[in-house]
Amino acid sequence: MVSRVIPVEDFDLVIFGATGDLAHRKILPGLFRRFEAGQIPETSQIIGAARTEQDDDAFRKEAEASIIEFGGVKKSNPNLAKFLQLLGYVPIDAKGDGGWEALKSRIRDDKVHAFYFSVAPALFGDIAERLANYGIADEDSRIVVEKPFGRDLATAKALNATLAQHFAEHQIYRIDHYLGKETVQNLMAVRFANVLFEPLWNAQYVDHVQITVAETVGVAGRGSYYDKSGAIRDMVQNHMMQLLCLIAMEPPYHFDPNAVRDEKLKVIRALEPVENGDIVRGQYQGDGKNGGYLEDAEDPDSRTESYVAMKVRISNWRWQGTPFYLRTGKKLRARTSEIAIIFKEPPHSIFDDTGHPKANELVIRLQPNEGMNLKVMIKEPGPGGMRLVQVPLDMSFADALGAEGADMPDAYERLIMDVIRGNQTLFMRGDEVEAAWAWTDPIITAWEDSKRRPEPYDAGSSGPEEALRLMHRDNRRWREIRS
Repeated sequence: MVSRVIPVEDFDLVIFGATGDLAHRKILPGLFRRFEAGQIPETSQIIGAARTEQDDDAFRKEAEASIIEFGGVKKSNPNLAKFLQLLGYVPIDAKGDGGWEALKSRIRDDKVHAFYFSVAPALFGDIAERLANYGIADEDSRIVVEKPFGRDLATAKALNATLAQHFAEHQIYRIDHYLGKETVQNLMAVRFANVLFEPLWNAQYVDHVQITVAETVGVAGRGSYYDKSGAIRDMVQNHMMQLLCLIAMEPPYHFDPNAVRDEKLKVIRALEPVENGDIVRGQYQGDGKNGGYLEDAEDPDSRTESYVAMKVRISNWRWQGTPFYLRTGKKLRARTSEIAIIFKEPPHSIFDDTGHPKANELVIRLQPNEGMNLKVMIKEPGPGGMRLVQVPLDMSFADALGAEGADMPDAYERLIMDVIRGNQTLFMRGDEVEAAWAWTDPIITAWEDSKRRPEPYDAGSSGPEEALRLMHRDNRRWREIRS
């Protein structure tokens, strides 16, 4: 199978915060890969903008080093030199007047205009205001906004209102890179392009759903930042909420940005409040060689969670009675992200002493080794009667698509190309963000009011023991965390 590369129109892309970590690790290497694949025309223009005083050549050297280091590209690659000619740079003062006229002079009238805000959220309003006041952005321009989009409902509303002063909702692209993953998009294809699963995708046939995002790294080096957010703000309110919505939403009338986001919004609004007994928070401990969360956060009294597990219920006809279990954490046993749909067991087994049929499972792997795995019961090969065994029907995208599949676009690559095309399907809408915070805020407030400390757990484990009991009391078990 050969993947098709469809070029986008010529564009002018301005990256605010172009000297920052995200631009060097993800955005610039991703843009180069799209250029090398033939998706970005050579007449396009990519302009870096930041406080650093430097010229085009200095920025190109900086970008070249990043693409080589983080993109795995050789310096001798002839496409690299061609790509670097697309780059330019303008020193800019986000809160003042410096550099804006120079930036305006670089923007071409007859091209797609996109502006990537790879900066702290506190600067979003300042940049949006100056783009409008200096006449750099027009009614067809697009702005890309990185998370965190607020830290609670009040700040999210304020940020939405600030951006709305200068840009219409159809111009604002709130990016969540999880939605750019190949497997996440394939989840919609599996559900809505096949008759096989959709009739079973409801409380009558699904016992429960597990969503796991596990990381092996801690917060050392960025502990002071992470300590102000924690696992709920950092992962649950955005990444995991988006995964939950895609699993639980009703079929949209069309694969259209607003139709898809309308159905996601309905899921968020149908979420029941989480009871105190249905949530577990944890903090990883040191192992003798490495410090624990309190040392990494540089706050011995911190009550911020590095792990959270919760049981979530959706009050609608499709999912009433089917629990969704969410867990995410730092310093866990393996780095993995997956969605597991656990179907109910057959209501009656005709196989008495030959093995009880186990529940079917559909596991969608986001990382590593993106793909899907369906566990079914079959007869164990060989003589000796009917013996049942559970086997996986495995589809790794890299294996299924061959060399083309192994070189699939990174999430950022895909999402930036969607911005250029003007396709908002995989981006969050303002009311969707606010609804997610409206559900999350009471959970955070209840925890803060309780003054409880997070449950300790060993680095390299599966999380706190209390999280295991969260499942055991429902006669269920977490799937093993493994890469």
